[in-house]
Amino acid sequence: MKKIFTNLTFWVLTAITAGALLGHFSPEKAVEFKWLGTKFIDIVKLFINPIIFLTISLGISGMGDLKKVGKVGLKALIYFEVVTTFALLVGIIVANIIQPGAGVTTGNLEGADLSEYTTKSAEFSWLKFLKDNLTIQVLIFSIIFGVVLSKLKQKVVITTFLNKVSKYVFKALHWVMFFAPLGAFGGMAFTIGKYGIKTLFPLGKLMLSVYATMAIFVFFVLYLILKYYKISIWKFLKYIREELLIVLGTSSSEAALPSLMEKLERMGCSKSVVGLVVPAGYSFNLDGTTIYLSMATIFLAQVFGVNLTFEQILTIIGILMITSKGAAGVTGSGFVVLASTLSAVEVIPIEGLALLLGVDRFMSEARAITNFIGNGVATIWISRNENELDMKKLNYALNHVEETEDILKDNFS
Repeated sequence: MKKIFTNLTFWVLTAITAGALLGHFSPEKAVEFKWLGTKFIDIVKLFINPIIFLTISLGISGMGDLKKVGKVGLKALIYFEVVTTFALLVGIIVANIIQPGAGVTTGNLEGADLSEYTTKSAEFSWLKFLKDNLTIQVLIFSIIFGVVLSKLKQKVVITTFLNKVSKYVFKALHWVMFFAPLGAFGGMAFTIGKYGIKTLFPLGKLMLSVYATMAIFVFFVLYLILKYYKISIWKFLKYIREELLIVLGTSSSEAALPSLMEKLERMGCSKSVVGLVVPAGYSFNLDGTTIYLSMATIFLAQVFGVNLTFEQILTIIGILMITSKGAAGVTGSGFVVLASTLSAVEVIPIEGLALLLGVDRFMSEARAITNFIGNGVATIWISRNENELDMKKLNYALNHVEETEDILKDNFS
């Protein structure tokens, strides 16, 4: 019994349940707790860039062979493009089979203000994406710093200092994770209180289609990717279940990103690969977002009775392959990228975005969780492919989850 009450998974799950109940039965009160989720995410965000800097710098300086750094980076980008293309295709195929937009009325379009998204979509550019995306900037700087550090005579002194700093940063992160249940409670209470369960009913078929497609992608595509190296997706999901619950409660993959990086290192992935793949994947390997964007586009075409030709579908795939990569660097990313895609296709009324406003928040959990899992799988696969994965550590971590996952236990020991 004592073990249950010191287990983070138990408390996060309890908090999510409590937040959902409060949001349903007392929505006015529930929305007031939004700040809990927002503040928790803001605090965790403070750790993301320092951890990226420390992980990449120490990883590259300790790798020795700088050609391998470039090889890993190139392989990661190729992997991202191939897998997100699969995500696009899965989303489009399922949307065409299930037809979630068939029979949906457009009565909810009146009075919806879409200027925020249409304006930003028109302003989007890759230069702006790189300028506004601090994570990418830190990633690039860390790679350069790591390369320079590997050549310095004072390398040992500097890396010793950085290793000590890294130890304290992760220790501080562990203490912050004590408050994960509060963040999950606030995020879930606000979502249910603000939008309500009833908003799901008109577009319930789309919701179910998106969640089902995410599940197909995780348990088929990602399953096969890990299966190639005889690694179990089920055991991996169990290993990161605390982080998945935090992402579910806060609707943000950022809330658990630093913890994911630490756990991947614990399970045997090299520091350098984790440092390169996870931050880059956060911007370029958005499997869940890609699935959602492709399904939402086909959904709106079905709502307005637009019969897309094969050439138009190929055009949509091509556009989304590019625009989806910038999703993480833009505020209101899903709608901004979707608006830019619809504008480029020019056959689906952009006003249809108003239909998605009410249910987008409920689908953000699926996007965030799928993005999160996808980046973990990418890191494991690339680590194994580069012989940068300690299989003894991996097998121990996946087969002794209770001994390696519990952050609260780590702090009490």
